[in-house]
Amino acid sequence: MKKLRCVVEHITYQNPENGWSVMKVNVKGYKDLVTLTGSLLDVPVGSVLLCEGDWRVDARYGQQFVVDSWTEVMPATIYGIEKYLGSGLVKGIGPVFANSIVSKFGTETLNIIDNEPERLLEVPKLGKKRVERIKESWEKQKDIKEVMVFLQGYGVSTAFAAKIYRKYEKESIKKVKENPYQLADDIWGIGFKTADGIASKMGYEKNDPRRCRSGILYTLNQLAEDGHVYAEQEQLVETATKLLEAEEVSVREALASMIESKDVILDNEVVYLPPFYYAEDGSAKRLSALLSSIDSNDYSIAAEPEMEYGGNHSGIVYDDVQQAAIQKALDSKVMVLTGGPGTGKTTTTQGIIEAFKVREKTILLAAPTGRAAKRMTEATGMEAKTIHRLLEYSPMDGYKRNEENPLEGDVLIVDECSMIDILLFYNLMKAIPEKMRLILVGDIDQLPSVGAGNVLRDIIDSNKIPVVRLTRIFRQAQTSRIVMNAHTINAGHFPNIQNGQETDFFFIKQENPDEIVKLIIGLVRDRLSKRYGYPPKEIQVLTPMQRGTVGAANLNIELQNALNPSGPSLARGGYTYRQGDKVMQIRNNYDKSVFNGDIGYITVVDTNERTLSVTFDSRLVEYDISELDELVLAYAVTIHKSQGSEFPVVVMPITMKQFVMLQRNLIYTGITRAKKICVLVGTTKALAFAVHNQTVSKRNTKLRERLNNKGL
Repeated sequence: MKKLRCVVEHITYQNPENGWSVMKVNVKGYKDLVTLTGSLLDVPVGSVLLCEGDWRVDARYGQQFVVDSWTEVMPATIYGIEKYLGSGLVKGIGPVFANSIVSKFGTETLNIIDNEPERLLEVPKLGKKRVERIKESWEKQKDIKEVMVFLQGYGVSTAFAAKIYRKYEKESIKKVKENPYQLADDIWGIGFKTADGIASKMGYEKNDPRRCRSGILYTLNQLAEDGHVYAEQEQLVETATKLLEAEEVSVREALASMIESKDVILDNEVVYLPPFYYAEDGSAKRLSALLSSIDSNDYSIAAEPEMEYGGNHSGIVYDDVQQAAIQKALDSKVMVLTGGPGTGKTTTTQGIIEAFKVREKTILLAAPTGRAAKRMTEATGMEAKTIHRLLEYSPMDGYKRNEENPLEGDVLIVDECSMIDILLFYNLMKAIPEKMRLILVGDIDQLPSVGAGNVLRDIIDSNKIPVVRLTRIFRQAQTSRIVMNAHTINAGHFPNIQNGQETDFFFIKQENPDEIVKLIIGLVRDRLSKRYGYPPKEIQVLTPMQRGTVGAANLNIELQNALNPSGPSLARGGYTYRQGDKVMQIRNNYDKSVFNGDIGYITVVDTNERTLSVTFDSRLVEYDISELDELVLAYAVTIHKSQGSEFPVVVMPITMKQFVMLQRNLIYTGITRAKKICVLVGTTKALAFAVHNQTVSKRNTKLRERLNNKGL
């Protein structure tokens, strides 16, 4: 085993999943930079590393030092110190001030910052406020370093160490020693496997009750991420036992203990995480109560037809089905309006609003996402709010609108209901008073919600709630090949892919994934803007998968290089976040009031403070560098993540390499996101496969059964 002391100059590549990294480092005695490879996740530029490993010659990349183990040490040379401070590790010091400080104090710099920080005032232009920030940051860094050194011994990355420190602060080491599995419960991004790795090195046995408990919770959470609300008891035991490689009896004992302590809920041989049980059961009970409640306002009294259906006000003529839908909304306490693109959902919703307005009723409008709410506002001319905003959510107080403080109004209309998961639906139901009418609008043929549950489908399938399905495609919509092809695909037929000057739907045949990437870049950057005037900002690349050459991860890197190649940036987990980048939030962060699927643009990057700010719908949200795993580049997003959104132009690769994800409702959802232009790039074989593949993954939900069992 050989040793190598080096300074990190440049990070070439990092795999955020396993930490494998490629770095260029400066080594004393070597004229050129040395290539360093190994598990070095989140080691910042400027770090001084003492590495153990061996030299190897790679046939493609030449000589490199393969790291087996490493420790970070304080730099000793003027160059190393400047590089270290200039990396942004200490808030208040960027490359410029790093140079000034080191020029003043030389090799004594770190000692002075550590023991005589007030002397930093001797450096020109370094004011009192900045020095105080440096002192505070340096002290915090010392604490973090202690935590990092401790955790490094257990294979934990520096980024996770920073998160652990932010959660527990000076209690970090104590908390980890007490129960490393608690990390999986408390800290987003640290899952069971990371916690288990720490615990294993700390000497925890495979059958340890704490380990079994954490493995069971991990299994249930994994199922929830796949959309399931519960797990069959035997399925849970089997899956957890396999995951843990533990004895089945230990897993069963842990599960029994968890049921007894109400860590999980057993209900008719199925096991729930408590929030999902209470959400599903509570939603069924509240829908039941709403349906059976007596309304003092009899809306079903007939009015003049021209008044009834908005003819005198909007000039819209409604067909028989739309009129029936409007009347059904007036007659029902709860109603579902569903239909595909071009069937008049928006127009019918306008008619429902008009009919209630005629009766001088107070109407509230809501949608799951900011983008969907904005579209609803534009379509109706009335303010529509996100469900979170409607319920007056705040990080400190949660949902202010609830059973004690219900919503005020006569009618609530909620759009894009296919996106609503069971937890959000329950919080909404808790805030609806029994006198209020509820109208749910959505396309049942789209993908179900990203979160757990299949709320709209379960409500429709219960046959307990009135449903109006719009099927007629209106004449103006028939001119759109996007609309017609979406319905064709939904019916299980191959769409019309004949390109032409007047069409809004294009298919470009290409089999080679690398060529598909080049085509997509050309379409987004040049062709579509030149031909139709759409800037890249208005063009959204959607893809069935996250991984692979035409997956979202790779497409984002390629599109970023093509569209936004330079500017102030921060690197985190192998990705670069640059000013001007289009990004997406990938988890609900209630503290910041940003939610899974929200798209924004990086408008400020502060390399000194190691923060960046993202503008979401005119609201600025700040992120520290350790929080950047909540953001992904969004030049390309998966179709799943695009639900509820509409984009002027959609470009979508479709190849047999993605066959695991090629399903009819996926392609249907992708195509229906396009408002003006839709371009598919790929093979007809893959498209045909998707059209004929109606396999819909069944989700473990019981909302339908619960509705049917409530005597509605």
